[in-house]
Amino acid sequence: QVQLVESGGGLVQAGGSLRLSCAASGRTFTDYFMGWFRQAPGKEREFVASISGSGSRRNVADSVKGRFTISRDNAKNTVYLEMNSLKPEDTAIYYCAAQILGLYTFEELTTARRYSYWGQGTQVTVSS
Repeated sequence: QVQLVESGGGLVQAGGSLRLSCAASGRTFTDYFMGWFRQAPGKEREFVASISGSGSRRNVADSVKGRFTISRDNAKNTVYLEMNSLKPEDTAIYYCAAQILGLYTFEELTTARRYSYWGQGTQVTVSS
C-alpha cells in the first residue's frame, strides 16, 4: 500500500506559476512509477505527466509540454509538478498517482486506470 498526499494548489493569475508536491508513504518509493493527472468539471481525468522510479524517464502531455515539468526527490519520497505559464484551461483538480514497477511499461502509464494508488487531489484555479 502507498499513501499519497498532494499539496501546493491554489488560485493564480494566467501566466503565473505553481509547484505541486505529492508526498508518498508506505512502501519503497523508488519501486513506483509516479504520475500526475487532472480533471476539470464535466471532463474525464486527463494525463499530465509521469516519471520512472529512478527519475531518468519522463513523459509529459502535449497540452502542457514546455510549460510543466515533473520531477522526483527519492530521498524525500516526493514527486513534484512545476507548472509555469499557466492558462485558464489548466484549471482542474490535480491528482498524484502511483503504480508499482513491472505491471505496465512506462509508455503505458498515460492511462488513469493503470494506476493503483491515488491522492485526494489539489485544486488549481487559473484566472484570466
